Amino acid sequence: MTEQTAPDLTPAPRDPAAEASAEPTAPLEMERRLSLLAGAGTWEDVAPEAHRAWDAPYGPPEEWELVIEDREIPGPHGPVPVRIYTPQTAPDGPRPCLVWLHGGGFMHGDLDMPEGDHVARGVAGRADAVVVSVDYRLCDEIDGSPGRTFPGGPEHVTAPIPLDDVCAAVAWTRDSAQALGIDPARVAIGGASAGGNLAAAASLRLADEGTPLAASLLMYLVAHPLRPEPDAEEAEALAGTPPMLRFSLETMRAMSGNYIGRPLEEATPYDFPGLAAPEQLAGLPRTYIETDEYDDLRVSGRRYAEQLREAGVDVDYTVRRGVCHGHLNRVGLAEAQQSMDRMGQLVREL
Repeated sequence: MTEQTAPDLTPAPRDPAAEASAEPTAPLEMERRLSLLAGAGTWEDVAPEAHRAWDAPYGPPEEWELVIEDREIPGPHGPVPVRIYTPQTAPDGPRPCLVWLHGGGFMHGDLDMPEGDHVARGVAGRADAVVVSVDYRLCDEIDGSPGRTFPGGPEHVTAPIPLDDVCAAVAWTRDSAQALGIDPARVAIGGASAGGNLAAAASLRLADEGTPLAASLLMYLVAHPLRPEPDAEEAEALAGTPPMLRFSLETMRAMSGNYIGRPLEEATPYDFPGLAAPEQLAGLPRTYIETDEYDDLRVSGRRYAEQLREAGVDVDYTVRRGVCHGHLNRVGLAEAQQSMDRMGQLVREL
């Protein structure tokens, strides 16, 4: 399908690095909405009008001139659905490419959620790049309820099946470079939350196999099975975050155990890349890590950035101020646009 945009809707250029590092002088819009949730321990404690205000859109969706195609590609566990976003403008040569992975706790999410679709559109448009968004297989719910059905099975999904899907999508993307109009040497991988975990794990596996990617873009990723200890600034920000928006130790233990399907003590670096030794991390490509200020996972992202830096990897770490976990799902949010600006810049520079 083809989508068109009015030129004046294209976001103006910004300096994402300056925006990310600058301390806000007044509460940002998501911070203002967070204040409406103050004192609530669960969503049942939130007044209906405050809940509606929290969920309200922040602005209209962006529009870009793109050709968008849904396909199924071969994978080791059956077909893998992907959605390909290609700019309509005539290219000067082979484009860069981003293989993109939505989040959802390894149990939820799809190609249509804003974190999947809206972000893929935004990066493709900003970077004049092809984006291949991957619908990797999902685990069952923590309570055992069946997860979403995928073509070909298997009936029950645990690690490394989602990672296998992702690596198959990367291989297909590279093999299809001519048809996609991309440079196979300029393929990056990126993802958010659980998708960030899978992007980091795929980057690690492919580097170990001698076929490293051009870069990794990891947005509020799950790098460790359990959250490391926060520093003083992180602890202060998290203490003011409403409990229903946090990742408690119990939540992390349940989500991580559900993903790997075995005791966490048996987890490997391909399950959680933060478990990798420095000599293994040293083979990784340039990596961008962005975390959210009011998010327990920022501690894992910060620690993973430290591990990469200690291993000699070219790593850029940013805390997106004023937002909580999953801010890329918030259509129209200024900070989500800033994040896509930075991602687009990195992909364009491949």
